[in-house]
Amino acid sequence: MAPPVVHSLREQIREHILEGIVGGRWQPGERIVERRIAAELLVSQTPVREALRELESLRLIESAPNKGARVRELTAADLKESYPVRAGLERVAAELAAERLAGDTSALEREVAALREADRTGDTEAQARHTVAFHREIVRAAGNSVLLHTWESLGIEVWTALSIRWLSPTPRAHAEEHARIVRAFAERDPAIGELLNSHVLSCAPQI
Repeated sequence: MAPPVVHSLREQIREHILEGIVGGRWQPGERIVERRIAAELLVSQTPVREALRELESLRLIESAPNKGARVRELTAADLKESYPVRAGLERVAAELAAERLAGDTSALEREVAALREADRTGDTEAQARHTVAFHREIVRAAGNSVLLHTWESLGIEVWTALSIRWLSPTPRAHAEEHARIVRAFAERDPAIGELLNSHVLSCAPQI
């Protein structure tokens, strides 16, 4: 059995703030007050400040002297910027992972099953969570730690959740799109890399 993952205090606070942004607790343009978060979580302001700096590096937070931190007023163009980079990374990941996933697509199938339920109920939070988990399984299966680290550094989960929550005017059936990818892996489709590339680009916000 793998040991439990232990997250640092800073990481826990970052996830708490992220959940607040994605879940709508803090709206675009709204100020995030360090001392309030520190009091709420019973921690000092130092790890809160560190967590906010990380979110600023992901372009989710903006700060100014004497004004504190605010949730960025993100546009469709902001959300779209990372998709070509992500598409290229996932194309490489799919090609590296193709043989491994052809032999066992069970992890991908589990996420598709969860997406079917999320699509049925219109649960956008679950759609985002399982969409990202599906793609993370492909990147992990590539077996390249540099690739995985680079992909994770793009803040995929956050951008996906925000795209679905803020910029999806009509419901989208996520499960069937991903089921087609599973079939392509199982059938050893030689164009699997291009399929992933096109799929990711098709998910980018339209502007």
